[in-house]
Amino acid sequence: MNLINLTPHTVIVWSESREPLLIIPASGQVARVSMATTQDPELTLATGLPVVTVSAGQVTGLPDPQAGVMLLVSMTVRVAVPHRRDVLSPGELVRGSDGQPIGCRGLVGNGGAA
Repeated sequence: MNLINLTPHTVIVWSESREPLLIIPASGQVARVSMATTQDPELTLATGLPVVTVSAGQVTGLPDPQAGVMLLVSMTVRVAVPHRRDVLSPGELVRGSDGQPIGCRGLVGNGGAA
């Protein structure tokens, strides 16, 4: 199985004991999804604060499925393509002593086999 990282960052998957299990370098190609925001006038009037709804738009940079290839993408991209079984996103964040993300614990898929 080949895993291609379509995020802009190297992704490190950590074990429960904080040992790196897998280091997945960025491929240089990034899959992205556009986001559309719409102000919700009913909620804005009720709260006095501007409230918007956000919905996923077009996904770019995501290659067609290939046998034996899994694609690592952001959670936003993965959720925007629920029919794709060949995409994974980082799981639960692992943070360093300064609170900044240093990787993840596992990967998340859309279910089913690739």
